[in-house]
Amino acid sequence: MEPLPIVAITMGDPAGIGPEIIIKGWQEERFGRECQPLVIGDLKILQETARSLGTNVRIEGITRIDASIFSPDRLLVFDLDNIAPTDIKVGKISAASGRAAAEYIFKGVELALAKKVHGIVTAPINKEALNLAGYPYPGHTELLAELTDAQDYAMMMIGGQLRIVLVTTHLPLREVCPKITYNQVLKTINLTHRAMECFNIPRPKIALAALNPHAGEGGLFGTEEKQCLIPAMEEAQKTGIGITGPYPADTLFQPSRSQNFDVIIAMYHDQGLIPVKMAAFGRAVNVTLGLPIVRTSVDHGTAYDIAGKGLANPGSLIEAVKLAAHMKPLPC
Repeated sequence: MEPLPIVAITMGDPAGIGPEIIIKGWQEERFGRECQPLVIGDLKILQETARSLGTNVRIEGITRIDASIFSPDRLLVFDLDNIAPTDIKVGKISAASGRAAAEYIFKGVELALAKKVHGIVTAPINKEALNLAGYPYPGHTELLAELTDAQDYAMMMIGGQLRIVLVTTHLPLREVCPKITYNQVLKTINLTHRAMECFNIPRPKIALAALNPHAGEGGLFGTEEKQCLIPAMEEAQKTGIGITGPYPADTLFQPSRSQNFDVIIAMYHDQGLIPVKMAAFGRAVNVTLGLPIVRTSVDHGTAYDIAGKGLANPGSLIEAVKLAAHMKPLPC
């Protein structure tokens, strides 16, 4: 019998709820049922978090990776020892916590590219803290793409029966429309089609969401559908990709409609994430498509307002670990 895959879990912002959901996830679900989990983070922070939660989780630091060292009765931490509990204030933004969170990601990607781990699951980071630390990225997705030299990449959210891929991600709404181009839409369609093989769906049924109300109403409410979306869709259809649309977004995401598709391509962040989080908030999973490594993440942020209070829900992290353990990296 083959050993379970090793999945690295980056600890996220140490001042947020990342350490807490890792401890709770290990306790409540025992990640070891799906994989051999390895936390990339700081041993002291995790031990302090366990004490504050009143748990007796056995946590041990390691400096090398070997399948023989994993055990269901202890949580292993690849200890970077890059921050101390006294360096941060739980629930507060700081450059120190942003720097530590970035370094966990760097190590996780390094291990995944070297095939030391099957993939990585990222606990939440704070984008402001990341920028204070000197890493001007809008989020995990863009940082991971640079670290892995990925040229074509996209964010997918999975929740309930929905899989949704975004054409644009973290942008002010006023900047979305200029980014909805023929090339960007076609690139996202091709990437989505190819990436669905990682979910064992080689011929997916793809729905394309419209950008404008009523799918533009023949150009009365916007021309992006006629000028960009439809030409990109028709070009993809010529290559055998099973995509239809563009469908008005106000009806596409209802279950009776969305269940007819394996994946939906949305134009912008809130268009795609609102239906996912309505369907499965706290259990949804973020997946980065187009990377040469498996990467999943939680559907929430650092939640500074509840950090350190024992209130965080590990549900999304549990689902992210399960998915990472069974996903295949591109090319599939």
